Amino acid sequence: MDSRRVTILPAVVILVGCACGLAWFVLAGSSSLPPIKIGILHSETGTMAISEQPVRDATLMAIEEINANGGVLGRKLEPLVVDGRSDPRTFAKEAERLITTEKVSVVFGCWTSACRKTVRPIFEQHNHLLFYPVQYEGLEQSPNIVYTGAAPNQQIVPAVNWCFQSLNARKFFLVGSDYVFPRAANAIIESQVTAMQGEIVGQEYILLGSDQVDSVVQKIIDTQPDIILNTINGDSNVAFFAALRRAGISSENIPTMSFSLAESELQSIDVEAIVGDYAAWNYFQTVDREENRTFVEHFQEKYGRDRVTADPIEAGYFGVYLWAQAVEDAGTDDVAAVLRNLPNQSFPAPEGIVSIDANSRHTWKTVRIGKIQHDGQFEIIWTSSRPLRPVPYPIYRTPTQWDEFLDNLYQEWGDQWENPGT
Repeated sequence: MDSRRVTILPAVVILVGCACGLAWFVLAGSSSLPPIKIGILHSETGTMAISEQPVRDATLMAIEEINANGGVLGRKLEPLVVDGRSDPRTFAKEAERLITTEKVSVVFGCWTSACRKTVRPIFEQHNHLLFYPVQYEGLEQSPNIVYTGAAPNQQIVPAVNWCFQSLNARKFFLVGSDYVFPRAANAIIESQVTAMQGEIVGQEYILLGSDQVDSVVQKIIDTQPDIILNTINGDSNVAFFAALRRAGISSENIPTMSFSLAESELQSIDVEAIVGDYAAWNYFQTVDREENRTFVEHFQEKYGRDRVTADPIEAGYFGVYLWAQAVEDAGTDDVAAVLRNLPNQSFPAPEGIVSIDANSRHTWKTVRIGKIQHDGQFEIIWTSSRPLRPVPYPIYRTPTQWDEFLDNLYQEWGDQWENPGT
């Protein structure tokens, strides 16, 4: 990776388990300085484990690489891996413990916006630091969160534009998991489609983790859209695509554009049944860059040749390097000092050059559209001409109006960020 910042030293990996469920990954080397503790907070169990476990793995790989090259400020990085259990309340509890009890210097983690929004007040209260690696709905910026996934203008908005221009789509059916990301993403899509004189012919939600999708598929049959825009997260995608195919809906007659379905999730789905469908991301494993070929090779050497990389996996990986650079520049792992040194950090990531925006702490990123192939990979069929500046708040409403929209969802769901289903 970036050899300008590291010196090669040997490292040893030691794994210790404990009865409380906290997995400790201690990477020890020759340094006599105390290690820097790092929290990794992802779901190891529950509906989101299918997506979050690979992000955890890439984060650990980046830490191991940095340790093998001398660590940060001559100190080894000591990751503490914690299971969020696909539950926002567990994420909040473990975030508090990592900060106050374990005294970590940074936390890398979360996937769903429900989890991120639940832990955000904790990081702000303690003036601590979270790196969040997943594309999301925007409508937020925090001085204590670095967003290494896409803002809406770096995924959702250009994908809808592409559907209009390249697929001639005018009738859109929106389907998502029932929590804050799909609800907010679809509100953005509604405004965009209306502005472009298209039509939303259906909008349906299923509980996070649910496999009850038959009624949604029937409504797709009834409305006959030009395209389905899919914001389902986790293993519910398996049930959804299986139901589409049973109903005779294919990528040829009604294609699907997904916003949370990547190479990792495709390994749990019958790929032959969804060949020809689309996804919008900033990174695909097929990106043609030397940095990406090295990244994929290292990932598969470490975790198995059958493993794949994907956008959140890559964003989790390069986030560690951006943080390490800020620590080096600060000369300390003190959170306040690191926060001051994060703006404008850049890194030659597998997807391309990424930079932390000084104003929003989101990341400048290139947009890509991929088409699913028989081997479970994506053919990249469209790429933005340059990295796009992140715009967390789409122009269709004012920031105040977007905040009111989110507050209404939160209150409707009993002061939480996902539909409790009761």
